[in-house]
Amino acid sequence: MIAIRDLGFSYGEIPVLKNITMTLEEGRIYGLLGENGVGKTTLLTLLCGLKAAKAGSINTDGHNPFDRDPSFLSDQYYLSDEVAAMNMTALDYAKSYGHFWEKFDMDKFIEIMGIFENDPGKKMSKMSFGQLKKTYIAFALACNTRYLFMDEPTNGLDIPSKAQFRKAMTKYTREDSVILISTHQVRDLENIIDPIIILDRQDILLNASLEEISEKLYFDYSTVKIDNALYCEMIPGGNIQVTLNTESKDSKVNLEALFNTVHQHKELIKGIFSK
Repeated sequence: MIAIRDLGFSYGEIPVLKNITMTLEEGRIYGLLGENGVGKTTLLTLLCGLKAAKAGSINTDGHNPFDRDPSFLSDQYYLSDEVAAMNMTALDYAKSYGHFWEKFDMDKFIEIMGIFENDPGKKMSKMSFGQLKKTYIAFALACNTRYLFMDEPTNGLDIPSKAQFRKAMTKYTREDSVILISTHQVRDLENIIDPIIILDRQDILLNASLEEISEKLYFDYSTVKIDNALYCEMIPGGNIQVTLNTESKDSKVNLEALFNTVHQHKELIKGIFSK
């Protein structure tokens, strides 16, 4: 479990995160959503210990990430949005760097590379950006870490690769792992991320499971416009509309519509989900 309490961080005089408090529990794949510049990447780097908090604390099962304890580092992996094109084959990279993670599984790495239709014998410097991204995703999953932080992992992936990514995430992550994925591509991850965290400038607007969201908000897919809808968007065949779920009806959460609803009604949504 990761307990974040009153976390604050700034770049010089510019505050990015302020009084962030939340708990990340094992066995969950959290989706971290937010506009550019709200601090999603900063939060990930704080959680993995690459940056030190300016205020508050992060407690990861008794560890302060910035202490950089070797046993702690071997049980976490941070996949940056930027990936390096190393001048070696993917297989040689895995052999060289896998030693830093105690539970690294070479057979799993090769198996996931197969799912991605990626050649482990190919030089990384000769790979396309998408192939390179899939190589690092395969390596991250093969490390078998308890804590996995991923920053925009589907950027650069084509449509088949995004389906392969979802398959790999559901098949090869540990049941006791804590996974946090930052993304703008919510449709790519709509079926695997739950709970949903929406980060605003210096604030958390929402941190809730899909079940909690569907209990409090209703997502209507019809041709009839609802006058008191919190959000409405035209889609082929009608509209998607978000209303308060006053009648306890079931509906499928649409993450894009949820994100837009939250940003148009920040204080209302915070009030609803803080109860």
